[in-house]
Amino acid sequence: MEDLPENGSGCGCGGDGETTGAAAGTPTGRKPVCVIVLGMAGSGKTTFVQRLTAHLHSLRDPPYVINLDPAVHEVPFPTNIDIRDTVNYKEVMKQYSLGPNGGIVTALNLFATRFDQVMEFIQKKQSNHRFVLIDTPGQIEVFTWSASGTIITEALAASFPCVIMYVMDTSRSVNPVTFMSNMLYACSILYKTKLPFIVVMNKTDIINHSFAVEWMQDFEAFQDSLNQETSYISNLTRSMSLVLDEFYANLRVVGLSAVTGSGLDELFVQLDEAAKEYERDYRPEYERLRRELAEAQSEKQQRHLERLRKDLGAMDMKPTAATEDIDIAGPSDMIMTRGHHEDGVDEQEEEDSDTDDIDHTVTEESKERDAFGSFLKERKEVVQVRNRKVMTPQDL
Repeated sequence: MEDLPENGSGCGCGGDGETTGAAAGTPTGRKPVCVIVLGMAGSGKTTFVQRLTAHLHSLRDPPYVINLDPAVHEVPFPTNIDIRDTVNYKEVMKQYSLGPNGGIVTALNLFATRFDQVMEFIQKKQSNHRFVLIDTPGQIEVFTWSASGTIITEALAASFPCVIMYVMDTSRSVNPVTFMSNMLYACSILYKTKLPFIVVMNKTDIINHSFAVEWMQDFEAFQDSLNQETSYISNLTRSMSLVLDEFYANLRVVGLSAVTGSGLDELFVQLDEAAKEYERDYRPEYERLRRELAEAQSEKQQRHLERLRKDLGAMDMKPTAATEDIDIAGPSDMIMTRGHHEDGVDEQEEEDSDTDDIDHTVTEESKERDAFGSFLKERKEVVQVRNRKVMTPQDL
């Protein structure tokens, strides 16, 4: 897999694109808000991201857009980074013999190994954008419960303000049991990601979301709607609704139509409040975790160094009694003296040496020649013996 390519189509770069962020009043030095869009298949996530992108472009404040859905055929908005440019989804399915969901998980895992490059791209462009929009796969469990989804979410949240937007299909949530299933999934994602959370009730152009807001605020109204259901799941839903009252209390809910664009103003108000909540409540926690991780790594290094010192200190570097009387230099002495003994010990031997006038180069070459000849002779005898053993009676 090659390095990640960065597209220039949606970044506002090129021409006067670099100045669009400044023209829209983007504060210099302020980090962009990362919006991670999650939701069930068919809830309208991609259409929602398209509407957000078009709205921000109309304000001359283009977002930085990332597509993390490797199986989508067409993306209806300009992207800065597209997972399809890095990972071939169909080739992953073919090489690993996987189905559609397994292929998406594997593609995301492969992409997550290069997400440090994505972080570098965002950091380079952070002064030009106020928002980073991230569109996720339609199979929500692939992103929310896989290792790659956790890596991507935590990497973004550790460096930038992050907000989770859970898009739900309002028209299909008129059934109280379906509505409760959506809310349970939203609750699980909230407690897993531990980030500011906004529920976007999409498709309000089909049906108004006021009934869902009433069910969240009025427990009795939800119970009355459940009385019409007599199945086992309705009894379970009735019990679970008591548990979710606390979850509803601090939950941000926005009704929106990705087709008409109604509700966008309220959405951006909630998004600004969620970004402030991140700075106030979540950033200190991430900084604390980062400090604890750095301290843990430092302590681990100190323990390794201390263990190394103890191991070196346990070695007895002094000569033993058996070797004290032997006048032979040890290996460390030979290294330090470069092979020479103490001064004056062998001076007489060097003066009286009879080999000073010998050309050692010629001597070594003659020894090498004799040794090589002996080697060839031995190999020749071995080969002749082997040939005699393999000869057939006909050859004889």
